[in-house]
Amino acid sequence: MRASHVKRAFKYRFYPSDAQAAELSRTFGCVRKVYNLALAACTQVWARQVRVNYNQTSAMLTGWKKTGELAYLNDVSSVPLQQALRHLQVAFTNFFAKRAKYPRFKSRKKSRRSAEYTASAFRFRDGRLTLAKMVEPLDIVWSRPLPEGAVPSTVSVSQDAAGRWYVSLLCEDPCVQPLPATGAAIGIDAALDHLLTLSTGEKISNPRHERRDRARLAKAQRRLARKAKGDGANRAKARLKVARVCARIADRRRDHLHKLTTRLVRENQTIVIEDLAVRNMVKNGSLARAISDAAWSQLRGMLEYKAQWYGREVIAVDRWFPSSRLCSACGRLQQKMPLHVRIWTCDCGTTHDRDVNAAKNILAVGLTASVCGAGVRPQRTTPGGQSATKQKPLQREP
Repeated sequence: MRASHVKRAFKYRFYPSDAQAAELSRTFGCVRKVYNLALAACTQVWARQVRVNYNQTSAMLTGWKKTGELAYLNDVSSVPLQQALRHLQVAFTNFFAKRAKYPRFKSRKKSRRSAEYTASAFRFRDGRLTLAKMVEPLDIVWSRPLPEGAVPSTVSVSQDAAGRWYVSLLCEDPCVQPLPATGAAIGIDAALDHLLTLSTGEKISNPRHERRDRARLAKAQRRLARKAKGDGANRAKARLKVARVCARIADRRRDHLHKLTTRLVRENQTIVIEDLAVRNMVKNGSLARAISDAAWSQLRGMLEYKAQWYGREVIAVDRWFPSSRLCSACGRLQQKMPLHVRIWTCDCGTTHDRDVNAAKNILAVGLTASVCGAGVRPQRTTPGGQSATKQKPLQREP
């Protein structure tokens, strides 16, 4: 039996020279320009119910380069521009499949600054990466080694709002293999007082990363608000200070979630979670900040892709399942359960911790769905769907 290797992106920080930074900034601008031009062209013909494929947009790009107004597109590598057109086609494919909204134009100030290079546009030798149109290799901080013998198939370069430069190398990682099977299963209830409550009774505290830097962030935002709007240097400096505080918060949050999800995936064969509608929950003005800081959607995404890597199962239980009001001992359903009630006693005499009881119920209904199909209320967003959906483990080639 031969296991197919998982493709994994390894992200590193690098420090470009002035010439490299200028070249990459030009590339980012050209990528954004080509994407917007192609989107405008596709939107124009879509009004006549005509679709445009990648080959047609690629031919448009060739024509744009021959015009005097857009001749500067020839100054950068053509590969990132072609990749931008491919990304646009993926966006349209997701739109037509009703998986996403209609593609939007990229903004110079708000959109992510990035460019993607395929194998024909970079050289990787002896741990040194050189991009097209560049003479010297990038000064990369190799914080962790690439898999032995790994050859990047795609390289993505980006710059975040805080001005930090990153390069991401997509490689096959033979080290990612299914973990030994275990009979352990766990239910997870997400909350704000505690980030997660497990069906085993363990409660994982909520670090509240944003609260630790809230005063510093508020001070930076007030200084930014006092600057005159426009492209002035003082406003740019104030914006950069805000971005650095936000980046610090996001880095701590991501690091904590990675450690937590890796531990849960390694210790359990089956993980059952709630299908929370986070986008709707953040509309609550009094809880929006705390819910955003908890990053439940990011946590679920990490659980799902790591479960695929290591041969585990993630089951999402219907968000309308009354996990908090159902007694995990006798199955009796309480009519009301206000949020301030944290400990309650069922008519059967069992005293429950609200969150632990909910986690136990989530585990029970998730295992039921895994074995014989779900039997509780279907999700409202998926007519006729099951109440719980299972994340299948990664399929291996024979």
